[in-house]
Amino acid sequence: YMNIRILAVGSIKESFYKEAVAEFKKRLTRYASLEIIEVKDEKTVEKASEAIDRRIKDAEGKRLLSKLNESDFVVVLAIEGQKLSSTKFSQKLAEWEVSAGSRLTFIIGGSIGLCDELIKRANVLLSFSDMTFPHQLMRVILCEQLYRSYRIRNNEPYHK
Repeated sequence: YMNIRILAVGSIKESFYKEAVAEFKKRLTRYASLEIIEVKDEKTVEKASEAIDRRIKDAEGKRLLSKLNESDFVVVLAIEGQKLSSTKFSQKLAEWEVSAGSRLTFIIGGSIGLCDELIKRANVLLSFSDMTFPHQLMRVILCEQLYRSYRIRNNEPYHK
């Protein structure tokens, strides 16, 4: 039974995203425990300088890094990460679980991305698309893909 954590910057405000995450979290209980840890997001400024963006990413990154143990296996969601089909993700998830031991941690950054230190800390960089998604929606997508992954692995039906 795997312990999966999602570390995310910011909280979900829209009730429909909260409901979707709660539903997939409930469905996942048959396969794994899922813990979602939110860290405070920084206020962002439109058209901010690179230095301000870096300061924001570093502040959010420090909060995320403080939640990690040295032994954690970390999958960071990053646009430059590897792209996998749902079937391949299911296979990789099984491999990561072996590497992770008892706890696997996924990280979803804030609206302007992740600091370099977090990218370096990742065991795996994973991308769901070249498109940019709101980080709140990304949480729903990740939870759904985790659930789908276990269904695939257990040869259980799930809509395609």
